[in-house]
Amino acid sequence: MEYELIVGGAGYVGSHVNKYLAERGIKTVVFDNLDRGHRELVKWGEFVEGDLADREALRACFRRYPIRSVMHFSAFTFVGESVEDPEKYYRNNVANALNLLSVMREFGTAHFIFSSSCAVYGVPEKVPMAEDHPKHPVNPYGRTKWMIEVILEDYARAYGLKYAILRYFNAAGADPDGETGEWHDPETHLIPLVLDGALGTRPDVRIFGTDYDTHDGTCVRDYIHVFDLADAHVLALRRLLDGGASDSFNLGNGRGFSVREVIETARRVTGRPIPVIEGPRREGDPPMLVGSSEKAKRVLGWNPRYPDLEVILETAWRWHRLLNSRS
Repeated sequence: MEYELIVGGAGYVGSHVNKYLAERGIKTVVFDNLDRGHRELVKWGEFVEGDLADREALRACFRRYPIRSVMHFSAFTFVGESVEDPEKYYRNNVANALNLLSVMREFGTAHFIFSSSCAVYGVPEKVPMAEDHPKHPVNPYGRTKWMIEVILEDYARAYGLKYAILRYFNAAGADPDGETGEWHDPETHLIPLVLDGALGTRPDVRIFGTDYDTHDGTCVRDYIHVFDLADAHVLALRRLLDGGASDSFNLGNGRGFSVREVIETARRVTGRPIPVIEGPRREGDPPMLVGSSEKAKRVLGWNPRYPDLEVILETAWRWHRLLNSRS
């Protein structure tokens, strides 16, 4: 019996991928240090508490479980924090990933699915962004993602590694069954912050910039449901296991929603007022980030099932209320 190793499977995207795999009869092992993940979200498969900085813990996991492939979700993801403390990000997101790749080589595991980000592109030169868009990340977080992408190319040439790079745009929403969802501390993502405003656990929602060159003056972002991301991971894994070539894919909705649209849709979904404070722009926020996922649709056969913003928010709202009731 072989397992898929989900590194960071106690976190937001990793826990959804874990459930998605388990529902399809695929055996999983979650490896997570619980620094930013939650043991309560590991409801499927096996669990090993460990840190990527500890190669012996990784080796013990590989000895115990025959690992067929690895899905890597354990990067730090807060852009502001990466600017304030870049060393923390280079150690965790780059050095620790190298530890993982090294142990994979020791045990002959050759299939790797990497959770990357549209942050590798930097400020968009054209929208929607396709995979061949120039890579000019503008913060340490984005640079760590791009570094691993380059490393994977080198490892593929030198060691025969087979990889799929999946560049997310804005992961959003939650498991429709309410078994897992977005749970960050601190929270920095717009949709959960807006839902905090609906719950009254946050006094207001701040809009940073209302004078952008967009249809309503606020920033536009591409939101993709987390279960659609999970589906892409399964499709990418199957393609690699069937002998498909290593490749990179954007995962986005293909259209953007403005900050105002997210807030107005959340008001409709929740039926609650959401106080808003308008403020100046934040440095480094591009007006529009929207991706083209045509390559993933063509090559992987991927087709998002939850593209509607209202549906994304409905699933997030269901989870958000459950999470709030526990605290």
